Amino acid sequence: MMFEARIQSLADRLLDDYGNDRVIDRLEMFTQPDRQIIETLIGKLLRLVFPGYYRDYTYRIYNPKNNLSALIEDIAFHLNRQIAIALRGSDTKVDDPERRAEDITAAFFEALPGIRALTETDLQAAYDGDPAAKNKAEVIIAYPGLYAITVNRLAHALYELDVPLIPRIMTESAHSKTGIDIHPGATIGRYFFIDHGTGIVVGETTVIGDYVKIYQGVTLGALSTRGGQKLRGKRRHPTIEDNVTIYAGASILGGDTVIGHDSVIGSNVFITHPIAPGTRVSIKSQELIYKNGQGYVMQPEVPGDNNVWCYEI
Repeated sequence: MMFEARIQSLADRLLDDYGNDRVIDRLEMFTQPDRQIIETLIGKLLRLVFPGYYRDYTYRIYNPKNNLSALIEDIAFHLNRQIAIALRGSDTKVDDPERRAEDITAAFFEALPGIRALTETDLQAAYDGDPAAKNKAEVIIAYPGLYAITVNRLAHALYELDVPLIPRIMTESAHSKTGIDIHPGATIGRYFFIDHGTGIVVGETTVIGDYVKIYQGVTLGALSTRGGQKLRGKRRHPTIEDNVTIYAGASILGGDTVIGHDSVIGSNVFITHPIAPGTRVSIKSQELIYKNGQGYVMQPEVPGDNNVWCYEI
């Protein structure tokens, strides 16, 4: 059989495979939001949050306020269309999705000043908490933690307005760029600082208070997901109260787990129960062995030092 005929035969078999009436067999176009458009909207929304730090090559309007006015109209138009598509394709039927999309879009823009106010506190927390930061502009332009938090705050506003799918597309886009996975359902207070950030996971029902600082590799997750869809809508993730610091690699799991205010959680701990306010939690220092070429020599103990804490990189 000639190659062209083999390819045609294989194509026919694949086309037949689309007729099995599975979710993955859906052929209708425009029944779900466009991921590429949503990711473009993220960049435009970031320009509304930080107008002097994210460039826009679309508009040739040299008056900054006129430029922003055009940007707002552009975002509103495309966001409204994507929300309407998401509502039409949702498992939960919505009466008049186009009108509902308009109301949601307006409510989202009404929330933007409040989101910007929260973002200013996150910026301040990052600058105050990281001696490596030369200035706040560096934090805005270069820090993945602030990027992930800002995208999450935007997505959370849409999540609270019951927009399907789009908030998750937004936070997963930030996840792919930063390695920081924050579900749009997570509730996050003021002055939130993520240092380094890679590998952080924050689950859907997590509640984080004010002035919380977490380092890379921290998981605020569910104790068990064996129940699958039966757990939907139930509290599965921890509460972190105000003024808590969580160092690298810590895992804090479960909907009944509350980390009391002013606590410090050391590196690599595993917590599944409530912690009283003002508690310092750490792992006892592990015994280190050094090989010097003539055998193994025990590392001398440091009297009174049984805590392992994170270090600045």
